[in-house]
Amino acid sequence: MVTLRELTTDDTQALTRIYSGASVRHTTGQELTLTQAQQKVRTALARAAETPRAQWSWGIVTTDEMIGLIALRRRTPTTGTISYILREDTWGNGYATEAAKHVVAFAFTTTGLECLEAMHHPDNPASGRVLTKVGFTCIGTSDRHADDGTAVAYQVYALPVPQDVRPLQLHRVPPT
Repeated sequence: MVTLRELTTDDTQALTRIYSGASVRHTTGQELTLTQAQQKVRTALARAAETPRAQWSWGIVTTDEMIGLIALRRRTPTTGTISYILREDTWGNGYATEAAKHVVAFAFTTTGLECLEAMHHPDNPASGRVLTKVGFTCIGTSDRHADDGTAVAYQVYALPVPQDVRPLQLHRVPPT
């Protein structure tokens, strides 16, 4: 079981462990330094204070230990993207799927978003399985340029708001 929580300034060491080794192979390819982790936390805290809010970042926590990070970003007034990263030694336990389910529910019940999108590197099919389990559908690919200038076809997924989680439309009833 995982819980999500806002980041705190005490999370920098955990972030350097999360953004290391095989976990960064299909992201930046670079491990996060302590200084970069501190900046990532400062940025997340600053974005949490923005109005209107365009980005949410949560630590993925299990047994009182932060093992990953998941984020929701508003790209347009009605479309958002999710991204996540887990520490390599926690892969294969369903933690990313569980965290993504929490974020999808939050996105569709709290933020007014009507569609979510996500993508993953073609050499990371496990991330695609996470998205599929949460309800996303692969809708194609999008070329992203690697550091060496080559194009890499990332798998792109979308999830429209399910009918059963649309906010209720309240109608004013005239007084009798």
